[in-house]
Parts: sequence; C-alpha cells; structure tokens
Amino acid sequence: MSDTSAYAVTRRRFMGTALGGAAVLAAGPSFSAGKVLNILSHKVHQTVLGTGDADLLKDWRASNGVEPTFTTFDSNPLQDRLFREASLGETEYGVGYMVDNRPTKEIAALFEPLDDMLKTDAIEDFADIAPGLVQGMTVDGKLIGIPVRHATQGLFYNEALLEEAGITAPPTTLEELVEQARKTTFTSKAGTPVVGMILASDLAVFPVMFARAFGGDFITPDFKLMPEPAAFEKGLDVLRTLFEAGNLPRSYATTKNDDQVTWLQQGRAAFTVLPFARNGQLSNPEQSKYPGRIKAVEFPISAALKGKMPMASVVEAWGMVIPKNAKDKELAWKYIKEVSSKRVTTGMALNGNGPVRVSAYSDAALKAKNPLAATEAAVLANARGAFPPFPQAARAQATMLEEVQLAVLGRKPVKEAVAAIAERVKPMMPA
Repeated sequence: MSDTSAYAVTRRRFMGTALGGAAVLAAGPSFSAGKVLNILSHKVHQTVLGTGDADLLKDWRASNGVEPTFTTFDSNPLQDRLFREASLGETEYGVGYMVDNRPTKEIAALFEPLDDMLKTDAIEDFADIAPGLVQGMTVDGKLIGIPVRHATQGLFYNEALLEEAGITAPPTTLEELVEQARKTTFTSKAGTPVVGMILASDLAVFPVMFARAFGGDFITPDFKLMPEPAAFEKGLDVLRTLFEAGNLPRSYATTKNDDQVTWLQQGRAAFTVLPFARNGQLSNPEQSKYPGRIKAVEFPISAALKGKMPMASVVEAWGMVIPKNAKDKELAWKYIKEVSSKRVTTGMALNGNGPVRVSAYSDAALKAKNPLAATEAAVLANARGAFPPFPQAARAQATMLEEVQLAVLGRKPVKEAVAAIAERVKPMMPA
C-alpha cells in the first residue's frame, strides 16, 4: 500500500479508531543491559498484554530472561517507521506489528518468511487461528505475519429506539434494514431527532459492505475489479436511497468514524456499522444514554441471497512480523509463539483484544464479559479484508470514495459513478 495518499490516511485512521485509542510515542529502542527484545507496535498491543501481576508474559519473561521493550506509535507513523527500520542494513527491532492492508509484494520482501519457523518450531494449534486472518498475512504464498488482533464489522442497533418504532427484532436482510432505518428516522420519546443510520463517508468499508450484500465487491482477493458491477450499483442505490429519505445525516459528507459512536451513544441514530470490539464503549454507562440497549448482529445480506451464500463482512487485522534484517530472529519467534498461544490470546481478549483464535470465543470468562462473542465468531468465519493491498491501492480507494460520495449525494447517477470507478481504477490495478 502507498504511504502518501488519501487511502493511506483513511485506511490507517480506520485501523487506529477500530483497533485502539491514541498511542504513546516512545523515543526509540532500548539498549539497556541484559537480553532485550525491542518491539515496534501500537500502544494497544502492549496494553492488552497486561501489567504487574496481570502481565500475561510474566512467566515467559522470567523463564527466558527477556525483557520485551515496546516503542509505540499510532497506526500511521508506526507502519512508516516499521518499513524504514526493515529497509536498513540492520535494525535493533526484532518484532513489528503490521496492519494486514499494507504488505504489497515489495513490502513483504522486507520481512522474514515464517513458514519454515512454523514447521520447525510450531505455534500451538495454528489451525485454530481464523483462516481469513492468516490469508491476509500471506503474500505470494509466503506467510510473513502471525495474526494477533482483528476488528470485524457488525451492525449495531439501539434496541430501545427500535421498540419505540414498533420493531421487535433487528433486520435479517438488507431490505429489512432499509425499512427499519426508515421507521427509526423520527423524534424519540426523549425529544431527540433520530436518523435511521449513521455511516462515515471517508471509509471504504461501508460501500464495500453494501456491495457484498448483493454479491458484489470492490476488488476481490485475486484482484478482480468490481466483478459484479450491477451488485455494486445496487449497494450504492441503497445508500443513495437512505440519504435521499433523510435516513442518513444531512452531514453525511463530513461524517467521521467517531461520530458513529457518539450518535449511537446519544440516541441520535438507530443503526451503524462498527467493529464488534466497540461494544464495550457503546454500552459504557458513563458515556452512553442507553447502556445495555445497544446490541449487534451480522450485517445482513440481501433477501435474494439469504441462505444461498454467506455475508462476507469486512475485517481488518494486525499481524506480528520479523524484519529480515533483525539481529535475533530466534528470540523474536519465541515472543511471537508465546503471544500466539491459546492462553495469551484468551488473556488479551479479556483485556479487550479482538481474539484471532476461534477457540477463544468459547471461553466462559470471555462469553460472560462479551455478550457478542458468539455472534462475532460466526461473522469472523466468513469475513475478509475490504480489498487486498497493492502499490496503487491508495489512489484506488480515494477514487472509489470520491465517486461513491457523488452518487450518494445525488450529484451523479449511480450507474455513471460505478462506470467511472471501473474506468478510473483499472489503470491502477496490478498487472
């Protein structure tokens, strides 16, 4: 993925908001005495490992005589720093955390292929890690990263507002979602003006989800550009219908990801699409006017496809990678093995991490803490990235979003917008 365009900004902003809060900037690697493993990560990756008596790596640190030392950045500068370090003759960093929308063929070449390590010093029950996440860290048939955290999109709704509108259950088809969004565009009993749905306009995840609901896509994992243009048109038709009917905010063009959270917490919107990991924030009684009443289900597929094919919700993930120029790759792999274990994966999940292992969702403590665990596990089984990484992906997403916004706002016919996406993005696709 390119480092310099609007795509880089919006995609990385999404990962920053979806996967964690602001990170703390550290000055650089540690050179203290003793065995040290320097790690480049987002602050959230360090936080979910716990501290003190709750440190999930406490025993591993002691038995290996290692002190993992984190240098943390927010998503955007983290990726830039990681790639710069991996481009040097040698780096002091043994492990880096990479977003799965970044590893183009050129970037992947900077990191150690992990297949041989996996064979000779296996990760515990590697098959338990969701296959879609592993695919996202595999480039040209080579595994370059071990998944560690994911953000899978779900349809969140305010149960109290649905009840006010006479709705007894959330939608099971996209057509039902449109109808319920229409019914919940009203003034609530609290006197609050409510829109049926709120979505950010600067993120590819939303038009991609609506297109997939009709069996379409933007760019498939094998780099086919809009293989079903009619399905993409249907998805944009729905978004345009919602906007024209006032079921999306009039401020749609400037709506951001954080607005979605705020509007749902305040009862200003009945539906939105966010990572399941946002559930705790949405239901926090200190922040939300509707604690316990905001729930989530899988984003619904169209009625014509229901039961015929699964809905492929969008998922984005982080993986742990080893720079090819790292000094101690064996130590780095030991860390990755431990963090990838069932025990640590479940422990991180209890600390708010999106668990990459299917088995983690069956943990009794996690199910007690996360009422959406079963739903999220089912959605994750069929989820995949919004589109694969490639050198011109930045420009491709920016172009697509530009045309989508023109269509949704009624400034361009949907069919013309979709045709323009195909025409403008085609030259950017990998050969």
